[in-house]
Amino acid sequence: MTIRQSDRFRAVSTLQEVLLRSAARFTDRPALSLLGGEPVSYRAVLGRARGAASLLASRGVRAGDRVAILGENGPAWGIAYFAVTSMGAVAVPILTDFPAAQIGTIVGHSGCRVVLVSSRLREKLASALQECGDGRPEIVDLEEAAAGEGSFEFPPVFGDDLAVIIYTSGTTGHSKGVVLTHGNIVSNVVATRSIIQLQPRDRLLSILPLAHTYECSIGFVAALLQGSFVTYLDRPPTATVLLPALARVRPTVMVTVPLVMEKIVRSRVLPELQRHALYARPLLRRLLNLAAGVKLKRLFGGCLRFFGIGGAGLAPDVERFLAEARFPYAIGYGLTETSPLVAGCAPFRTRVGSVGPALAGVEVRLADAGPGGGEIQVRGPNVMRGYYLDPERTREAFTDDGWFRTGDLGTRDARGRLFIRGRLKTMILGASGENIYPEEIEALINQSEAVAESLVYGDTSGVTALVHLKPEVIESLYGRVADGIAKAEHAVAGLLERIRRDVNERLAAFSRVQRMQLQREPFEKTPTQKIKRHVYPLRRD
Repeated sequence: MTIRQSDRFRAVSTLQEVLLRSAARFTDRPALSLLGGEPVSYRAVLGRARGAASLLASRGVRAGDRVAILGENGPAWGIAYFAVTSMGAVAVPILTDFPAAQIGTIVGHSGCRVVLVSSRLREKLASALQECGDGRPEIVDLEEAAAGEGSFEFPPVFGDDLAVIIYTSGTTGHSKGVVLTHGNIVSNVVATRSIIQLQPRDRLLSILPLAHTYECSIGFVAALLQGSFVTYLDRPPTATVLLPALARVRPTVMVTVPLVMEKIVRSRVLPELQRHALYARPLLRRLLNLAAGVKLKRLFGGCLRFFGIGGAGLAPDVERFLAEARFPYAIGYGLTETSPLVAGCAPFRTRVGSVGPALAGVEVRLADAGPGGGEIQVRGPNVMRGYYLDPERTREAFTDDGWFRTGDLGTRDARGRLFIRGRLKTMILGASGENIYPEEIEALINQSEAVAESLVYGDTSGVTALVHLKPEVIESLYGRVADGIAKAEHAVAGLLERIRRDVNERLAAFSRVQRMQLQREPFEKTPTQKIKRHVYPLRRD
């Protein structure tokens, strides 16, 4: 699907232009706010960005210098981001959940001149920088830097100029500095209008970390480009925090990762529906799901028109419910290296299981495609320049003819819609050469009411699954067994065997699970809640 962008948005090519144009167009409209706080207008965002840039310039920051941003979501973070990039410097957003050692490595590797840090994270940063020696950057308080207005004159910035270096924390465990230009980010933000056109009347509730490119590009830069109002939580989005915030903000637009919706649907919605004896009948199931969808929309404030889900695959049973409930969800697919969106689809145009067609202006091809699909490769203005100071990994990431290798396996239907099968590196080769996709097996395992999450891999025994049961299930099994741990372990083993048999009934013979083991602790995850697969081969029995 190709949608011609209006000249007004197509002409924008830098983050500086986003800031200046939005301040001129939406002057006194609210732009950013903490929940319950005083909104910051578009005019004030520009003024405070100029003030922060003036402060950074007084500390010696010049065009091309790297400035790290380590802070929680809030107006100060966004103001600092625009200040750094609009003055021609390079922003290095750092996820607050990164351990101190990793933060120190990022600051050192990127060669940051200054770190803008929130008061809450100052001690963590101090610990991170202990090993930096003479190369220690200057520390500047994030909130103070973003509080005062100024008159700093931004120098010319161009689309090909480096804007950010984003250090990933992926499933493979190898952190890389993704180099994105102004043009990479802004072209992708403009292209998202083929999926959702934001308006000044739109209200966004932000619950993902701004240091992740998904939230930063789609939930922040796209919102400010089009005059929308973004509200941030001042603490993690647990249920006790999120539900009152939804009622207060009544957002029209949200972006999130699958885990948020999966938890809500599986814990609050499906158990109640499945109590109905007639829920198994397709027609009645659809009617019940439609009624439940009305309640779910109310839970999210009653005004949602776009609920973007990305960062990982959405569980098939949850997506089927959302589709039948007529919930305004939209699926997207992308990577940090693609700024991030590659493909996506608007609400009510989704096909269950698909991530939609390629974004406007983005080319996608499937390399070495066979019956099970091929590697998804991407070319377009959104594709990164490379990995910072890592020419070898940069070469490996691109084909000889310049296409970015995503490492994801996919298929495409006649209408150009992509279907993700799994990661190339996690694919298991069956005994007779069959391709087995762990993610598809995990989706079946996770449909069990007893399962919290799972991880599937191949070993000498065949296909093996690590399964983390829900805490209440473990508590119930151990609580019922009065004769000691041995019988409790036997009860757990029996449950896992029942789950294994149920899953295998729905799998081809070559991909059936041979062994299922209990994973006692929750899996370690990335910021987008994908399991860090590289951690677990070392822990297998």
